[in-house]
Amino acid sequence: MNNIDLSRMCVLVVEDSQFIRSLIVNSLRVMGVGSIKSVDDGAEAIEFIKLVDSNPMKAGMMSIDIVISDWEMSPVNGMMLLRWIRRHKESPERFLPFIMLTGYSEPQRVEDARAMGVNEFMSKPFTVNALADKLFSVINRPRQFVHTASYFGPDRRRQDVPIQGEDRRKLTLKSPEVEVVNA
Repeated sequence: MNNIDLSRMCVLVVEDSQFIRSLIVNSLRVMGVGSIKSVDDGAEAIEFIKLVDSNPMKAGMMSIDIVISDWEMSPVNGMMLLRWIRRHKESPERFLPFIMLTGYSEPQRVEDARAMGVNEFMSKPFTVNALADKLFSVINRPRQFVHTASYFGPDRRRQDVPIQGEDRRKLTLKSPEVEVVNA
């Protein structure tokens, strides 16, 4: 694992299966995550995100640092939740790191999640180490966000080296329609 202190981190877990939700929450506890809120679906997640923004004391969390969400849920699935976070005018945190967790890992699903602005994609079944790898990837290697007419989300280009100091990546696209946004 990693030697990062996660005791001040707040994670929102969105999963309709009580069993899987319990596995994720317990895995995060083992990793030392300080505050974990779990909800059954994307609709509850949206309401909780709004509550944290408007009344953090009532929510029991000052902020949400990362969302870990299942894809297949009802009435609001993980992709709809991700779309709301990245694109809706009421979203208080469009830069919120998002890890998509799903039993469906076909290439088209991965591409759809990336096109919607997911930070990391993880397939079920998962191990605690795999979950930790994705969590630490989001923490250790944050990506700048890109805004175009059709996309808002993390820069899809990945770096093997964690960003330290000034970002060393070079834009290959020189277009006024592309804006690199720093969170």
